Amino acid sequence: MTFTAIDFETATAYHPCSVGIVMVENGVVVDEFVTLIKPPNNEYNPFTIKVHGISPRDTANAKTFIEVFPEIQKRIQNRVVVAHNESFDRNVLIKSMLLYGLNYEDLNIGSRWECTVKIYKSKGLKPTKLSDCCRVMNIKLNHHEALSDARACAELYLLK
Repeated sequence: MTFTAIDFETATAYHPCSVGIVMVENGVVVDEFVTLIKPPNNEYNPFTIKVHGISPRDTANAKTFIEVFPEIQKRIQNRVVVAHNESFDRNVLIKSMLLYGLNYEDLNIGSRWECTVKIYKSKGLKPTKLSDCCRVMNIKLNHHEALSDARACAELYLLK
């Protein structure tokens, strides 16, 4: 079981304000990374602030996506990537890369994303929100904190 779990928190639509990444080698966590990301114009939707508690004040001096991208790239390039509701996190990554003229195909991860929502839905678990899956599987979670969500996703994938 070698993969990378990733979770983005967003400020607006697909503009990230935080990313959490957990690298797993042979079933063991070998690296964790988390950082705030300053979204374009440091703009937020009030709803997203209520969800994760990150606000413009928190990211005013944070690095932008393009500045954080090398840290993301070195943890996901050429790897199986896992996310809870992977289509959301994959779209955040793709759209953020596109905004800065980066080519998603260069990551060599294309369709190699695994989705813990789909995995646990196929096992009959309902509902399949991350908090529900973690409660059922007895996994510690500080929901909507990017590193905690990525850790939980990694644990869910290891237990699949």
